[in-house]
Amino acid sequence: MDSELRKFLLRVPKKYENRFLSPKLLLNTINVFEAEIKSIIKNKNILTIMMYLPEFKKTIKAIIFNPKHFHLSSFSINKKFNILAKINEDIYGNMQIVQPKIIPEINVIHTIYTRIAYKNYIQQNITKENLSSLKLPDKIIDTLLKIHNPSLDFFNKNLSSRKYENQALYALKYIELFLHLSTLKKRKKDYPSILKLNNNITPFISSLPFTLTKGQNDTLYQIKKDFNSNNATKRIVMGDVGCGKTIIMLSSAMIAMPSKSLIMAPTSILAKQIYLEAKKYLPSNINIQLIKKDDKTSLNSKNHIFIGTHVLLHRELVDNISLVMIDEQHKFGTKQRYYLNDKLKKAKKRVHILQFSATPIPRTMFMIESCMIDFSFIRDTPFKKDISSKIISKKDFPSLLTHIEKEIKNNHQIIIVYPLVEKSENIDYKSLEESKSFWMKRFKNTYFSHGKDKNKELMIKYFKEKGDILLSTTMVEIGISLPRVSTMVIVGAERFGLSTLHQLRGRLSRVGLKGYLFLFTNKGKNERLDKFINTKSGFDIADLDLKYRNSGDLLKGKIQSGKEFKYIDMNYDEDIINEVKKWLNIL
Repeated sequence: MDSELRKFLLRVPKKYENRFLSPKLLLNTINVFEAEIKSIIKNKNILTIMMYLPEFKKTIKAIIFNPKHFHLSSFSINKKFNILAKINEDIYGNMQIVQPKIIPEINVIHTIYTRIAYKNYIQQNITKENLSSLKLPDKIIDTLLKIHNPSLDFFNKNLSSRKYENQALYALKYIELFLHLSTLKKRKKDYPSILKLNNNITPFISSLPFTLTKGQNDTLYQIKKDFNSNNATKRIVMGDVGCGKTIIMLSSAMIAMPSKSLIMAPTSILAKQIYLEAKKYLPSNINIQLIKKDDKTSLNSKNHIFIGTHVLLHRELVDNISLVMIDEQHKFGTKQRYYLNDKLKKAKKRVHILQFSATPIPRTMFMIESCMIDFSFIRDTPFKKDISSKIISKKDFPSLLTHIEKEIKNNHQIIIVYPLVEKSENIDYKSLEESKSFWMKRFKNTYFSHGKDKNKELMIKYFKEKGDILLSTTMVEIGISLPRVSTMVIVGAERFGLSTLHQLRGRLSRVGLKGYLFLFTNKGKNERLDKFINTKSGFDIADLDLKYRNSGDLLKGKIQSGKEFKYIDMNYDEDIINEVKKWLNIL
């Protein structure tokens, strides 16, 4: 009964008919009145009925085109009926009715559903008693009952337009969130951990050639607390590009010692970068293994930390792994993210899982998703970023070239991002392939690569060591550390999501170097880009991005179930989310 009832909570009437008697007859409006049939004339495909309206002491002509048998059998001379009809004027200016409908009852708001079966079920089961059993608040229950059985006053204030307003809309939003959050709450299962992790990492932190930020220290405190509890950790660490998430990974692996850790990254470039950072900062007695896609090397049980891409999903794992860390977690599907967990579980016990992302989700999404998983936010960076962002067009191209030449003379590097690799008739911009000859003729040390390039790792390496300009696609968006890059030009910037633009901007000023971002567009003024260049925080960018795109798409990506909210507006309904979470005791 509970699950069946839940399915019908958001099945509201598709239409309402105001069947209250009309106080006066109005033209071009649906009217309800009592009528006595005076005469009926059938002529070819037209049925003409003369009706007397005692309330208005008026006789009026009604016309039914293409009458059916039930019309002839329904209307009887000298009998009274309750009529619902639209009144208009004939060619002589006299009132007339077209296609009148006999209604069985008056002075009610009649509800019409997409299916009769829905109405029957709702009338029988959407009751105060049944709704109370779901533990919905009384005020929401009362409003939902009014939506299905409205009074005239409630109808006029809430339901008379196609868009629900006031109490009705609030109740439907509340119920939609209630159903979603209560489901997530049930899905948040705590499993006992395979092992408590509590190695002292003070010596390691002290050995680092830099001081951790407040955000890093706060996050490590939360992780230590998680690891030392009886339950397996499920936490997402979110922070802007360059906030120092890799050090959090390495510190977490040290907390796990002498137990083993596994780190999975979405690309081999990023996996290798994490490996090099680990070799650089971890003590020499910590054995680290990089698992590459192309070789068949097995995981060596003598090592402490294993780093690789999704190739780790297909390798035989060693014993004594108690911590799994997933970088850029949104680049993996839900099944991929939890496959390792299932593979490493022992009976009912699970490994600790940390997920990392440099793409912050909007605040409202965090409020919802936090019902299932814990979050840590790193809002500061080791270096203060100094990045100038500017929107440019064709007229600015000469000054852009001058800027690039100046930066190259200062031993700085430039990345130019294109929306496509090859020419397309659908896009009014040159592709990477079409543009590379211009840049390579003008600048000596120009490299180019893209996501499908088999030699992309080699190209990135060459560029990092001796390049001046890199022509690329958005493959440079994720986790590539290029400390000499001062300038980025994004071609066709209006075609990219704001979160992607922010990720790309994050490649700049990684170690305090002055950064320059140029958003090239030939589409004229763009409000979305204007707001982007004046918004620096990734968390604010996420909220802004949500405003400019369909939240359903975002939810599909997050929930992995194709679900969209019908009533909730992710831009404006934070207060309702808070109300529901308080009611469900999940704040």
